[in-house]
Amino acid sequence: MHRSNADKGGTRPNQREFTVERSFNTVAVLGIGKVGELVADLLMRSGFSVVGYDSRPRADLGFAVKQLDVTDSHRLREALGTADAVLTCLPYQHNIAVAEAARQVGVHYFDLTEDIPTTNRVRDLAQDSTAIFAPQCGLAPGLIGIIGASMAAVFEEIRSIELKVGALPQNPTGLLGYAFNWSSLGVVNEYLNDCEVVRGGRRQMVPAMTAKERVVIGGVEFEAALTSGGLGTMCQTYEGRVQRLDYKTLRYPGHFKQMQFLFDELHLRDRRELADEILVNAKPPVNDDVVHLHAAVEGVREGTLQRLNDVRAFRPIEIGGRTWRAISWITSASAVSMVELAATGRLPNTGFIRQEDIALSDLVDTQAGSLITTHGTISCGKDLS
Repeated sequence: MHRSNADKGGTRPNQREFTVERSFNTVAVLGIGKVGELVADLLMRSGFSVVGYDSRPRADLGFAVKQLDVTDSHRLREALGTADAVLTCLPYQHNIAVAEAARQVGVHYFDLTEDIPTTNRVRDLAQDSTAIFAPQCGLAPGLIGIIGASMAAVFEEIRSIELKVGALPQNPTGLLGYAFNWSSLGVVNEYLNDCEVVRGGRRQMVPAMTAKERVVIGGVEFEAALTSGGLGTMCQTYEGRVQRLDYKTLRYPGHFKQMQFLFDELHLRDRRELADEILVNAKPPVNDDVVHLHAAVEGVREGTLQRLNDVRAFRPIEIGGRTWRAISWITSASAVSMVELAATGRLPNTGFIRQEDIALSDLVDTQAGSLITTHGTISCGKDLS
């Protein structure tokens, strides 16, 4: 890999420059919203040619954005046929159609989904494919699993892997202590869908918002509870190799009690769209967010029982003269890093890609990935990148 310190295209001075040969260059980005716009910008900063697609026309973004109805399968295939790869930032319910179109036209596929049925379908499409199918390239699943797996790799025997993420307001108010800076419907699904975990070495499904525990990070108290989707494919990967594996969402104390009141006592568990409408109206996005990552692995290392912790915090940063929320830039950087790894031959060139097979050191050794180490605050444990 060849690196240059020359300034280019408004890149932040403390962001590394990377010039590498790539196996593909043109990336279609579907869904130019909170994350899609930054994904496209980071791809261009990493040297890719980008074409954006959205349900409504957009202008003055520095790249072409074409109008596209992704439910029109013919037009979707036509759009993807002009690219080498597609990264979809659409709501999860549209991703299966995009993955099927990618398989039909033979382009590489990346997404940010936490939806388990979507990932299962993508895995099926990857069989005997001539292209890469890499779902779950965001934060959770995605970066948190890469961190956890990289930690686990230094153990001879693994007893437990505990992963936690919280995307939160820095200055919470009200009983919920929350703001919907991410897909509100996605959060509702995470709270209500059953969670896959490993217990006693075996995979099982358990209810969401259970197994609550107290967590303290930098003197600030949080609560954590099981939520669905954050582990991606890790339970299949680590079944039989680890006694305990789970993913929990971090919230300020009292949050889950309020959510259980909403879903159970107000009987909104089966009325998800109404619950979504109520919640996003009550707790709209904030600009001063923070993303906490907490990974812990226990096991035998160098012949002794040890526990490693990796605890990080990410806050809003400026990219290209604009301040981006923490949840937006960390998700975008993780996804674009995966595209960089694929294009530079550091991933298998065909088939299904599991996030836990990616080394954290490789992920952060990309232009987009360098943001993760440059702007993340490591508050506990050794940086394994």
